[in-house]
Amino acid sequence: MLNDLSSPLALLQTRRSARPRDLVEPGPDAAQLRAIVAVAARTPDHGKLHPWRFVHVPRHARDAFAAMLEAAYRAGRDGEPGRLEIEAAHRFAHQAPELVVLLSSPKESAKIPLWEQQLSAGAAAMNLLLAAHAMGFAGGWVTGWAAYSPEVLQGLGATASERIAGFLFLGSPAAPLEERVRPEPAEVLTEWRP
Repeated sequence: MLNDLSSPLALLQTRRSARPRDLVEPGPDAAQLRAIVAVAARTPDHGKLHPWRFVHVPRHARDAFAAMLEAAYRAGRDGEPGRLEIEAAHRFAHQAPELVVLLSSPKESAKIPLWEQQLSAGAAAMNLLLAAHAMGFAGGWVTGWAAYSPEVLQGLGATASERIAGFLFLGSPAAPLEERVRPEPAEVLTEWRP
């Protein structure tokens, strides 16, 4: 179900982050997910390098994804992890109807600095969340230990130069999304004076 696109500003003003554990069916179907990713790919991209890529973890692969997370968690810890820690990794893997992992994938460039490429990856994540919202879904962008795990990165088929920018969970909110305190423009906007 599409949100009212007659007011793009109202659409932007109503986007909120959802807790991935609170996202339920329905999630985007295959065609909707492709459309969401197509919008995400319209992000600012100096040099047309597309220094990011998306890895979709479909529902039918979530058990294998959970096993990969568990193995990565075990590999990154000294000693045997507790039952609750392992259960948390499995819950992480199975939450929300859809999961898209965003990889920052910088390209060698004499002209485009790494920082600009990394900013583009962040913009791609925001565009993905906005596109999902425009289609009537909610999303949560999270990181956590798995985003910094070399084993998870490898398990996703990433190259040595790539990094996990985030796990983007998509679905329908099981409860109304909470508004959080936002900064007033005066708190974050200054005027440059010569």
